[in-house]
Amino acid sequence: MLRKKDSMPQEGECVFCTISKIQYHSVFANLDEYKNKSGMIHISEISPGRIRNINDYVKEGKVVVCKVLRIDKEKGHIDLSLRRVNESQRRAKVEERKQETITENIVKSYCELHKLDLIKTYENISKILLKKYSSLYDAFEDFVENKVSLTSMGLEDELAKGLEKIISERIKPKKVSIKGDFKIHSFEENGIDLISKAMEKALKISDNLSIKFAGAGKYNFEIVAPDYEEAESIYDETVKCLESSFNKTETQFSVQRE
Repeated sequence: MLRKKDSMPQEGECVFCTISKIQYHSVFANLDEYKNKSGMIHISEISPGRIRNINDYVKEGKVVVCKVLRIDKEKGHIDLSLRRVNESQRRAKVEERKQETITENIVKSYCELHKLDLIKTYENISKILLKKYSSLYDAFEDFVENKVSLTSMGLEDELAKGLEKIISERIKPKKVSIKGDFKIHSFEENGIDLISKAMEKALKISDNLSIKFAGAGKYNFEIVAPDYEEAESIYDETVKCLESSFNKTETQFSVQRE
């Protein structure tokens, strides 16, 4: 982690911590995102229920996600909880760390290419971009998704263009997916040919649509698009196309989305 905060964390905030010391009734941990900050996890905040051996739950050197319970600013004490972090919060924090690692590697690649000091360059970029964005990843993603140049964000032209080239290689535009099944049973004499032509017609709607035969009158479909609005539009058009193809025929058609 290249950039650490000088300030204190906020109560209720979820933070990454590295276990530094384990005692009989408490655990001490360093707050990875903050400079020279550490906290304590009381045994009652490790896990629900009775704990017979604290070492069954934590190990020295292990990185965990904790919630900040209380802060005594005068004494500098920070009380942490491991058990009060739910799965959704933990996943969000892990995703945040992944994004930060991606941005650090992007800046690292740029510095290696131009023989620049990594820490100094990272700090300079952060100083500018964090005035507008909550993280460097958000800024880089804005460039990828919305074509907002890093120059317009305040970076010097040479630095911006160099970073944009690496960002384009490392961060891809977001995609959303709609999946499900079409169930088709035709009682027409030319039922197989009827279904085949209907599928061909539907597949012409968009390159983002794929349909695969799954056996026994079942067809798996998937729509992959930049956003849900476009995906839903393709979905609606596909269903209308197939319903129209089977209209006035002895064919049963149904849709089930995942």
